[in-house]
Amino acid sequence: MNTAEQTLFLIKTRGPQTAQQLGALLNLTSMGARKQLESWQEKGMVTYEEVADKPGRPARRWLLTAAGHARFPDRHAELTLQLIDQVRALFGDAGLDKLIGSREAASERDYREHLAGSRTLPERVQALVQARSAEGYMAELQPQDDGSLLLIENHCPICAAAQQCQQFCRSELDVFQRVLGPDCSVGRVEHMLAGARRCVYVIKSI
Repeated sequence: MNTAEQTLFLIKTRGPQTAQQLGALLNLTSMGARKQLESWQEKGMVTYEEVADKPGRPARRWLLTAAGHARFPDRHAELTLQLIDQVRALFGDAGLDKLIGSREAASERDYREHLAGSRTLPERVQALVQARSAEGYMAELQPQDDGSLLLIENHCPICAAAQQCQQFCRSELDVFQRVLGPDCSVGRVEHMLAGARRCVYVIKSI
């Protein structure tokens, strides 16, 4: 395991750490540990929180994002596929559609709360990007010369479920359109399930 991977492993196993704490564990200076952390931050794997443990300047403690946690092996994907199969077997496609509809409604409520107070379309899209990144999608916003906006997702934490049941992807596209409002159009121009390395949505004012 190289130093970069050890950095993530230590945060995963020991919880939030300061650069100084990680430096001591990795036999690095605080600056060396900070460089490792900032590199992972650029990739969306870690973030930080300012904690005032004692009087004076707050300490910066680093923790894994959802995408950072997803780097470690688990059986979530396998369990999700089993649950989808069991819902379909027990309740049929209608039952699965009802489950997806319930998830869609919950996601829409969460996104509307996150977008509250965002007035312009770029502000709304940026708020949605932040919400999606918090869910592990490693999302980013790229304004285009023609005035459109690209919502780019570099990771899909529900990829296994989406491959098994593509209604999940249909559901997300519909939710984006509703929460961003009727003054824009939302279309998917790159799709992981179609072989792309990422999902990209183009958003235009209308």
